[in-house]
Amino acid sequence: MTNPAIANLEKLLAAGKDTPLLRFSLGAEYLKANDPAAAVPHLERALQLDPGYSAAYKLLGHALELTGRPRDALDAYRTGIGVASAKGDKQAEKEMSVFARRLERSLSD
Repeated sequence: MTNPAIANLEKLLAAGKDTPLLRFSLGAEYLKANDPAAAVPHLERALQLDPGYSAAYKLLGHALELTGRPRDALDAYRTGIGVASAKGDKQAEKEMSVFARRLERSLSD
């Protein structure tokens, strides 16, 4: 059964409404549906459209972790930390810092 939220968002995308928020929303919905591999390209596209979208870095890092790409996830978190810091988005910066430290520890084991 197709997730109705994903189906609606995909319909908007097919109609040519390619925006950072739409791509972020698709990525988030795919993550909720336990399909991180499908989330990754949408989150990457959201960041191509808006490189300052700090929340998208956080979700991208999470999706990359779930798909077995911890080094790519760490890169996403590190970039996101810089973006969030520059924007004054302290909460996102703090969360991604915690995720990045955890990943750094697991990669050094």
